[in-house]
Amino acid sequence: MRKDYLSKCLIQRGIFRIFSPSKLNGLVLLLGLLFVSMTGFAQMTEIRGTVKDSQGFPLPGVTIVVKGTNVGTITAGQGNYSLNVPASAQTLVFSFVGMKTQEIAIAGKTEINVTLEDETIGLDELVVVGYGAQKKANLTGSVSTVTAEVLEARPVQNVSQALQGVIPGLNFQTSGLGGELNQSLSFNIRGAGTIGSGSNASPLVLIDGMEGNLNAINPQDIESVTVLKDAAAASIYGSRAPFGVVLITTKKGKLGKATVNYNNNFKWTSPLGLPNMMDSYTFALYWNEAAANDGEGAKFSAEVLDRIVKFQNGEIDYGTVPTPAGDRWQYYAGSNANTDWFKEQYKSAAFSQEHSMSLSGGNENAQYYTSANYLDQDGLARHSGDNFQRYAMTGKINVKISELAKFNYNTRFVREDYDKATHMTDLFYHNIARRWPTVPAKDPNGYYSDPSEIAQLVQGGRTIDQTDYLYQQAQIILTPAKGWNIYAEGNYRTTYRNYHSDVLPAFSNDVNGNPYPVAVGWNSGGHSSVYEYARKDNFMTSNLYSDYEFSLKENHNFKVMAGFNSELMKYRTLGASRTGLITPNLPTINTATANSKAEEGQYQHWATAGFFGRFNYNYKEKYLLEVNARYDGTSRFIDEKRWNLFPSVSVGWNVAREDFWTMTDLISTFKIRGSYGVLGNQNTGNWYPFYATMPVGTNNGSWLING
Repeated sequence: MRKDYLSKCLIQRGIFRIFSPSKLNGLVLLLGLLFVSMTGFAQMTEIRGTVKDSQGFPLPGVTIVVKGTNVGTITAGQGNYSLNVPASAQTLVFSFVGMKTQEIAIAGKTEINVTLEDETIGLDELVVVGYGAQKKANLTGSVSTVTAEVLEARPVQNVSQALQGVIPGLNFQTSGLGGELNQSLSFNIRGAGTIGSGSNASPLVLIDGMEGNLNAINPQDIESVTVLKDAAAASIYGSRAPFGVVLITTKKGKLGKATVNYNNNFKWTSPLGLPNMMDSYTFALYWNEAAANDGEGAKFSAEVLDRIVKFQNGEIDYGTVPTPAGDRWQYYAGSNANTDWFKEQYKSAAFSQEHSMSLSGGNENAQYYTSANYLDQDGLARHSGDNFQRYAMTGKINVKISELAKFNYNTRFVREDYDKATHMTDLFYHNIARRWPTVPAKDPNGYYSDPSEIAQLVQGGRTIDQTDYLYQQAQIILTPAKGWNIYAEGNYRTTYRNYHSDVLPAFSNDVNGNPYPVAVGWNSGGHSSVYEYARKDNFMTSNLYSDYEFSLKENHNFKVMAGFNSELMKYRTLGASRTGLITPNLPTINTATANSKAEEGQYQHWATAGFFGRFNYNYKEKYLLEVNARYDGTSRFIDEKRWNLFPSVSVGWNVAREDFWTMTDLISTFKIRGSYGVLGNQNTGNWYPFYATMPVGTNNGSWLING
């Protein structure tokens, strides 16, 4: 190569400004070559293109990365991108949440346009099952899966509400009072079931393999939800899963540049199913007729009926009049208002807002995912000021230590705060429907009326409930040989609950505006008290299992799995109360003066251990067999009843794989399957039902009297 030609190249690249090629010496030439080689300026290629979805709409925010590097970019608002790649680059990776990741060969192209497809659960895709995953086409148990896209599109308070109506056989129902914000939906799989009194029939909920609260998780963190419905699918969890299993898998980092996602929702919630309250005049006539049928005189006099009509016509503006004594107001049969108590006690709509942000990315050796979530939801009670807030933070890292080892770590913190009026007890909701429409919400002086119970909501004290969840999960995966994996998992969850409830004096007012005490909840007028409760849970689990997948003569496919699981649950509680607060402005145990009482204080624990295994076989994915077994032990039963074996077997025949099946284009899967399994139940109401307990105290019903 001639010197003058090389110098000309360097000048064109802007590396050196050389005016006399003849003056270049060999050292300068060598350094110039080295610099060009190291910077790669002569080896960069620009690639442009557009990314669209399956319907032809541009996709902004798609991550585009040169495979095996950190070189990448993100599509703009119209789905277009431009990326400078090294000449040695061979493949571009296109990824987007909810879409299938695509890898496109560069092969000298300068323009690459891509259409991303929705990420649905296909027959060849994996479905999370107990201690592993299987192809959807090879499942023989009853399993249903829903992906993140379905949940993300629902502006709801918690995961239970997000799952309503999306998984067949997963049934939810309201278990609380009046739609209170802290009342999560109770749920079952394929209907309610129990083995009798003293036990519960709740499905087992596992979050990334550890038992957790279905609703104490950021819905935006969920990657998929799998429901194991029958004994064949759930028997791998033994006595912990007699009523089915809900498996929640959370999101993890993905290969590519750091990606920030933010989403929010603002919503208004309206009450459903509120009864239509009768107007006061019709109510009074019905009441008089009922009294007449009972042989009694009219409850509403002609004078009161006349006032009711005038009030409804706007001729008078007062809803009640003084009693004959003149000191109190006449309520119920002496009032003439026209109050719809459901509209008075419930808002027409309550506002809620939720904000979520996540950051993810990584290279081939390490990926990370972190997120934060905030939910603020007002309640539907008009005068209670009830409010629910949730704060959630998640961090996850997946590291490839070597070709033989991987390490995964996940931590999650969730705080739930619920605040309401103490008077919002079952008695309050019971009384809404019993309130007469003739009673006004306020008396003629502008004070809340005695029967309205609004003063109790505003003045009668607050109940504050705070719960913290802290999850720590670690996993090591070893792959000694192709198809052989060994998993070691350690999980730890701590739950803290602090509950505070105070009852403060509430007052109504007489005709002259003088206050008089009214009952709050089940307490008599003028009562004041404070109750504090604290609970701490420590829950630890460990899993050690291994699976091996292989084929014989190509068409005979096998997978075996075996392992060990242990669980330990410990909790302690402490509760105390006092009455007679010095001042309602400081409702604490220390500022109350009477009836000191230790409500409770205990230490409890239970433990389980289980050996489990699974065998899968399929021939050309046409004939399917799965056998599960778990040998479980629990501390809740006496020695001779402590251990038991829970087996299951399921078979399937995918008729669509047969040669005679000619409708493949129309029906790709036509599977006939059957299963049988046996499950136990350790979810007893009493953790140690074989121990007889006796009451201890000095009352007549106690076994101990005077020591």
